[in-house]
Amino acid sequence: MATIRVELPAHLRALAKIAGHEVSVEVAELATVRGALDALEAMYPALLGTIRDHEKGERRAFLRYFACMQDISHDSPDAALPAAVADGREPLIVLGAVAGG
Repeated sequence: MATIRVELPAHLRALAKIAGHEVSVEVAELATVRGALDALEAMYPALLGTIRDHEKGERRAFLRYFACMQDISHDSPDAALPAAVADGREPLIVLGAVAGG
């Protein structure tokens, strides 16, 4: 079992009524983005469909995933997270993309 720290943007924290900048989730299997988000959505059902599409399970267009200062948004959601994220030293960051001109 791994404890993953997840940092969320302010609008998602407000929606789920999460105090603070991050939340910890338990992942029973290999620590992956999919496993961490599954655990996060189970803990905070208000987030269902906000980070990933309901039907396809794909990342929403204006959100990005970062681990150890690396953009992992286009990596497989089933790829193992870096050891520093899997052991809780570093967070998995869900970041709202900035768009506009």
